[in-house]
Amino acid sequence: MSYEFFIAKRYLKAKRKTGFISLITYISIVGVAVGVAALIIVLSVMNGFEKEVRSRIIGFDAHLRVRTYHNQGMVNYQETMQKIERLDHVVGVCPYIYGKVMIKVGKNVDGMIVKGTDMKRITRVSDLGRNLVYGSLKLDSVSVEGSEPTLPGILLGKNLADRLLAFDIGQKVTLISPSGVTNIFTLPSVKQFRLAGIFETGMFEYDDAFGYISIESAQKLMRMGNKVSGLEIRLDDLSHVNSVAQRINSMLGYPYYVLTWFDMHRNLFSWMQLEKWAMFIILSLIIVVAAFNIVSSLIMVVMEKTREIGILKSMGANSRSVMRIFMLEGLVVGGVGAICGSIIGYLLCWSQQTYKFFSLPADIYFISSLPIAMETTDFIMIVLAAIGLSFLATLYPSHKAANLEPVEAIRYE
Repeated sequence: MSYEFFIAKRYLKAKRKTGFISLITYISIVGVAVGVAALIIVLSVMNGFEKEVRSRIIGFDAHLRVRTYHNQGMVNYQETMQKIERLDHVVGVCPYIYGKVMIKVGKNVDGMIVKGTDMKRITRVSDLGRNLVYGSLKLDSVSVEGSEPTLPGILLGKNLADRLLAFDIGQKVTLISPSGVTNIFTLPSVKQFRLAGIFETGMFEYDDAFGYISIESAQKLMRMGNKVSGLEIRLDDLSHVNSVAQRINSMLGYPYYVLTWFDMHRNLFSWMQLEKWAMFIILSLIIVVAAFNIVSSLIMVVMEKTREIGILKSMGANSRSVMRIFMLEGLVVGGVGAICGSIIGYLLCWSQQTYKFFSLPADIYFISSLPIAMETTDFIMIVLAAIGLSFLATLYPSHKAANLEPVEAIRYE
């Protein structure tokens, strides 16, 4: 142990003439601890929300989506699916058709996005089966008792179904599509369906505006012939998404291109990352205030220990050694605060993860309790930031102590 660190510890432990100095030191430690704990808790909550949103989005959308430029559609998509299915890490490929339509249930009319899909393949690329509240995924035909005709089935998001008062399996639903309408003499495409089931993902934008029909019904409704909008792909490991996307791009070439799940939701996740950094900067102000307390405390210690500093310098201690004494003192304060804050933050986050103390209204949020996801990188970044600010706070007081003249310092009272 160097004598600078030994003296720094003595200055922290020694009884001061003015108790006010010790109080400021303790307040500094508490301030750093509170700032670090607050940052860890808030960032862990934001990580938790991001993780929940990501899991639900990926559960609804596939990991990759193959499309064509200029929305030309894909003709020989069965052959393309076979090529993609042979690639490593690919566990499912499913064709899809997207279209904006008007939906009519009884006297209720609304707009929605309908997705045509192969119901035999859809469970390989999404969690639709798990999200089904009631009903069936069989959309080829839905019949009801009596003389009512058999019609293709449709799945509706829970919020959309509630708004349209569509509750009964077999209830008649009419879709009207403007696809293919090029002049006033062309009528919109109209097709009738029966309600086959209702799904709930927990994401408002999906549950409020989406529905599923079979790929054949979508081709007829959208007047697409044998074409599809594109292909959805699911992988066995999300970490391979970029490498598989590159392989598909190079294999298929123009006019095809591949979108990853992040590309499809780039704005949302970029906004969440920006919000995370904004919260980090705002809550770091707590540590900045604690750093100013460290400055005040060290300046007062320098004033109180002026005679001792003069004696040290007269005994041969150089200015650099004196600077190190006060830098180490400030770093100890910041380090102790950072470690205590980390422990407090971890314990509170662990308690919420384990016992779910803070609940959320499930009818407003898509989860029932406050989500927590602790990340090691966040802990390291926060602790380093706290210690770094504490170090910066020592520069002025330590420089002031190092520049004291030994003779004048010894005479100081």
